[in-house]
Amino acid sequence: MYDFEFIKPASLDEALAALEDEDAQALAGGQTLIPTLRQRLAMPTTLVSLRELPELRGVTVEDGILTLGAATTHAQIARDIAEIYPALASLASKVGDPSVRTLGTIGGSLANNDPSACYPAAALASKATVITNQREIAADAFFEGLFTTALEPEELIVSIRFPIPSAGSYQKFRQPASRFPLTGVFVARHENEVHIAVTGASEDGVYRWQEAEDALAADFTPEAVDPLTVSPEGMISDMHGTPEYRANLVKVLTQRGVGEAGRV
Repeated sequence: MYDFEFIKPASLDEALAALEDEDAQALAGGQTLIPTLRQRLAMPTTLVSLRELPELRGVTVEDGILTLGAATTHAQIARDIAEIYPALASLASKVGDPSVRTLGTIGGSLANNDPSACYPAAALASKATVITNQREIAADAFFEGLFTTALEPEELIVSIRFPIPSAGSYQKFRQPASRFPLTGVFVARHENEVHIAVTGASEDGVYRWQEAEDALAADFTPEAVDPLTVSPEGMISDMHGTPEYRANLVKVLTQRGVGEAGRV
């Protein structure tokens, strides 16, 4: 590690003021940033803690919309929304290990946009809206590629709005060492459409499988996916799986997700 200034603001306005320094970096749960600092892959002169800001924490539900504060931890989400949005609660309960779930935040995960993170798939499939200190960004416009989002340097995620679907499921084929999904698929059935979001598989990061969405909108059964194929082109290839393996997982996990969601 190296020397830096640590600021613990009392309000969101104080945090935003501190982050106006071009060498300042926001710190939420720190599950990605702290290891990055230890390796000196990033060396901000100032860290601005967001963990205790009341404006960034909490869970509310109104008119079928679930709103999560950006600094709400995975553990709180898993605990507090189990009856409200079971698929999202299940996702949160399987992120990392107990330490990661206690410290890590949904806002930090979305802002980082790791290509194998779980929450981006939930946001895409759920038709979520990311609320920043400046604007509202639909999930379809938020994720722009590996570790890249629509956030501007001066923007912070304040909260995320999730329309609660009529049925949902998250299927995660876990890589045992990292606990990230080798491939993960979030299925969400909305009133007139189905969204299928895939993480951990593509070199371009999280994406929607629109061919499956069209088939499932007409027939929400695992069998509706049988005729479809997933191209291995552009899929991740590493020591844990070939592109063909991940392509097959996308289809298998989608069918499992539809089957589970259909039983709810």
